[in-house]
Amino acid sequence: MHSPEQIRHLLCALGDHVRDLVIGARGIDMALIEGQTSADTIYAIDRVADDALVAWFETHWSDVELVSEGLEERVVIGTDPQWTVIVDSIDGTRDLMYDKRAAWCLAAAAPIGGSLRDIVAAAMTELPTTKQGLADQLSGTRGSGVVAERIDLRDSEHAALTVQPSTAVDLEHSFAGLAKFFVPGKVALAQLETELFARLGSRDVFDDEYISSGGQLHELIAGRDRFVADLRPLVDPGAFACHPYDVCTAMLLEEAGGVVTDPRGAPLDVPLDTTTAVAWVGYANPALAARIGPVLAELVDDLPHR
Repeated sequence: MHSPEQIRHLLCALGDHVRDLVIGARGIDMALIEGQTSADTIYAIDRVADDALVAWFETHWSDVELVSEGLEERVVIGTDPQWTVIVDSIDGTRDLMYDKRAAWCLAAAAPIGGSLRDIVAAAMTELPTTKQGLADQLSGTRGSGVVAERIDLRDSEHAALTVQPSTAVDLEHSFAGLAKFFVPGKVALAQLETELFARLGSRDVFDDEYISSGGQLHELIAGRDRFVADLRPLVDPGAFACHPYDVCTAMLLEEAGGVVTDPRGAPLDVPLDTTTAVAWVGYANPALAARIGPVLAELVDDLPHR
């Protein structure tokens, strides 16, 4: 049975593999719609990564139950799986396929049958735009902090990278906000965000719509954002929502010193599947969680019951 540290290395190797596949697929029409699952739209670039996923595990890691957005059902690799591995091969497809912003390969492992709180190792690997010569990779095991590296894409050299969430105790002159990527629910989310900032007395707050849960986690870990909330399932249950594979690397924000909760402030925990709609909140530090969390919980409780 693999140790958490061995798993971390395997998850990083998977991320490297997916990054190389994405770079090699730059000549295709990435935005071509290839299909639709119960979770999301599948674009051509998603298919490139998803089609290679099972083969990679069969070659490199054969005692897992594999859960992924691109798979119709769980796939057992080997005869006696010890780990549930959940993967989002490309989180942030929409930005990447138009070459606007990097996407992320997200992967995490828990003992077989575990939930999000049982994850023992995770890795997130940047999938670069065409103009990028560098790409980041963050990984870790529970209780051991975050390993951060920057990879030179010309020669695959790895350099240590320092990441640190913000230590600020307010939101003034910072990036923070609610995810409101799509038309369904946008008005309700904008109204909730406006009321939240008004109650907090936050006036000069900058908005940044990074259409990637992994990307949002990275911005918190790297000190660029102070607060992110994705409450889409609470305002429109039928709309596109975050799923467990989108937040499978949330442990890394906690390992870096940040806080991840559900909308009412409880520790975030969801099953490792592809269909559960997830509402989550990320804070750069405990002080921000203590200040913002109770106000947000009150606003969430006032939302119309659905």
